Amino acid sequence: MKSFILLIAFISTLSCAQKKQPVLGETEFQRELNAEYKDATSSPLKDKDRKTFKGLDFFKFDSTYIVTAHLKRTPDTEWFDMKTTTSRVSPERIYGILTFELKGETYTLNVYQGKDVMTREGLEDYLFLPFLDDTNGEESYGGGRYIDLRIPEGDTIEIDFNKAYNPYCAYNEKYSCPIVPRVNYLALNVRAGVKAFEKH
Repeated sequence: MKSFILLIAFISTLSCAQKKQPVLGETEFQRELNAEYKDATSSPLKDKDRKTFKGLDFFKFDSTYIVTAHLKRTPDTEWFDMKTTTSRVSPERIYGILTFELKGETYTLNVYQGKDVMTREGLEDYLFLPFLDDTNGEESYGGGRYIDLRIPEGDTIEIDFNKAYNPYCAYNEKYSCPIVPRVNYLALNVRAGVKAFEKH
């Protein structure tokens, strides 16, 4: 009888474990993002998409997409209204210009600082790196992707394109997302980070 009860307990534990599937992801960044999107309290997904959500589709991690960029600060740039996907505007300024090599070519991107974001606790040193590339509209989201950065002490900063993620608008049109400035277009396929989302 005791062994029978243990067997029942084991089966029920097993079925619970099957229901609560481990968070998928090749890297810590991927696992954290998948956990956030799976959680109803933090997910940008629509309820119908979240219920069937197993994990985001990522390009395979590739260390060649981790680059060290030179940061040229531009302290005198004026604040401007960055357009978003809604009528809202986001007050931003160009914090600096990033220059780096990727796949044997030299590229530059503007990195932005948000007027509202820098007043939030814990985000005082936050920098926003939106970019477009040749995978947009096919392998990745058509509107481009974002990377989160922090102000470095020196004049170099690491950019990990494996941590590129989609704006929330890629999942749900109720969100207001900054539109990537055309100047931040990279003329190559950045096959790193989050891929396009297949809506159900």
